[in-house]
Amino acid sequence: MYKCSKEEKDYLAHYNINEFERPSVATDIVVFSVMDDKKEENYRKMANKELKVLMIKRANFPYKDAWSLPGGFCRPGEDVIDTAKRELFLQTGIRRSYLSLSGIFGEKDRDPRGWIISDTYMALVDADKYEVRSGPGAWESRWFKICVRLIETRKDVKEDSVVVKNDYEIELFSEEISLTLRERIIEYKEFKEYHESVRYKIVDSDNIAFDHAKILLHSFLKLQSETENDYRIPFDFLGETFSLTQLQQTFELILGRELTTPNFRRKIMPMVIETDTTVGGGHRPAKLFKRNIEAF
Repeated sequence: MYKCSKEEKDYLAHYNINEFERPSVATDIVVFSVMDDKKEENYRKMANKELKVLMIKRANFPYKDAWSLPGGFCRPGEDVIDTAKRELFLQTGIRRSYLSLSGIFGEKDRDPRGWIISDTYMALVDADKYEVRSGPGAWESRWFKICVRLIETRKDVKEDSVVVKNDYEIELFSEEISLTLRERIIEYKEFKEYHESVRYKIVDSDNIAFDHAKILLHSFLKLQSETENDYRIPFDFLGETFSLTQLQQTFELILGRELTTPNFRRKIMPMVIETDTTVGGGHRPAKLFKRNIEAF
């Protein structure tokens, strides 16, 4: 354990941290879930799935009545990961879930209240286990179906660098309240001296507060990237048991493309164990599987 020397103790005793301007620290949480399509009413078939994100309608200024991600400020002495867990529980009742750091956002003027840095987390939940609720500072909480489209990609090639501009459209739709939110965001990826840097610019916003559209896009792209590289990630969207069709559909929703079923099942079989349970009516009910704990 580290011990301060007498000289260091003397230094700290005269150190005034208030000589430096300090930001407020907050956390914002992008809560993703894969949920049944409520329009699907055929009891003989397993319901189609939709990728959704949790949004809250703000009750207070700034951005009163706008939609934002759940989150809040760190309390004195609180670790930022504990802030994220606390705010997630306030909004969803969820105490345990996949929760990982997505990014840190601290650009100038991102919040009209002042210098506020947000440590952003991504949570993956099985929404069937929880009922979302409105916490402090929110009128209501809603699940929105999310669709991210890459509209155009442009490259600016120079002698010492390449800048790739990806033009994205995000569409959020809540069937419960018949509301659609659309955002246009440009992702700038600069490759210089063998390294990549990324920044975002909101070019068209539709009632989403602060810079949360940037955070949402960044987290969605991170979820896609992590799913490509780690097949364990999508399991957090599912219950204790699931069919291979449900599992494949979850992967396809995240990746935004269809997968070849034989190839997918060949890769995924070491990660699952077959149970004695089936689901669905008709002549060929689907077998249910569970996680192979050793693979996790």
